[in-house]
Amino acid sequence: MHELFLFSYLTGNSHVGKIVMTAAAKYLTPVTLELGGKNPCYVDDECDIGNTARRIAWSRFFNAGQTCIAPDYILCSEGMRDKLVDALKDTIQGFYGEDPKQSPDLGRIINDKHFHRVSALLKYGKIIIGGQVDELEKYIAPTILIDVKESDPVMQEEIFGPVLPILTVSGLESALDFINKREKPLAAYVYTSKSQVVDQFLNRTSSGGFCANDGMLHATLTSLPFGGIGHSGIGKYHGKFSFDTFSHHRACLLRSNGREKLNEIRYPPYNKRNLGLVLYATEVKKGSSCTLQ
Repeated sequence: MHELFLFSYLTGNSHVGKIVMTAAAKYLTPVTLELGGKNPCYVDDECDIGNTARRIAWSRFFNAGQTCIAPDYILCSEGMRDKLVDALKDTIQGFYGEDPKQSPDLGRIINDKHFHRVSALLKYGKIIIGGQVDELEKYIAPTILIDVKESDPVMQEEIFGPVLPILTVSGLESALDFINKREKPLAAYVYTSKSQVVDQFLNRTSSGGFCANDGMLHATLTSLPFGGIGHSGIGKYHGKFSFDTFSHHRACLLRSNGREKLNEIRYPPYNKRNLGLVLYATEVKKGSSCTLQ
């Protein structure tokens, strides 16, 4: 049976998540934390470059990049980077026109504090697309950065804005190494026409959610759990997963007072014959199953 219970739920960053979890620990209150993070996006040399650029641009610049599951940086080979930059430039122009600032389809940064934080990240690496800002309107153009260093602040914190760094790697193995030495993200993305690359990326990375050849759409399906892992969060929700997360699965056994003779094998005094019967009765047999109701 299910029993509703007191819980703590937060959508935010890891800093606030630690504060909430510390406060909840005082009362042993369960927590569900969706904390975001730096979501990696690997673009394989073998992919549909046009579709890849459109889907990355949509998922990065949707709501001016202020979504916790947006791709936070791209990993690709040096040869793919030049092709991808050209495709992203055409895509951004197709989405938002020659002057994205005039587009009714491009949002603004939510407040002054975050505008200044995101604007400060533009000084790292080289701006290859965009870079224009307007403090009065809290506008930051869709921006692509290259020649970014792993140690730069833009690679140390969740961007949460319309800025996308591209870093070059030698291939899939190098990309996996780069991702796996960092904190586990809320989402991970891979674009490739090779199923083997998808399988490798899925099996050898850990993230709250995963999407191959698209961005963010996994979070729209209520049939899939949504949540983080490790640094990107605790717990999951969406659809029935929400009900289960915010409920307590209470184990419940109902028995009658009869058939007491069957219980004698568990009562003292003990002997080897009764032990054998107990072991046989409690053995988990192949094909057996348990259900929760």
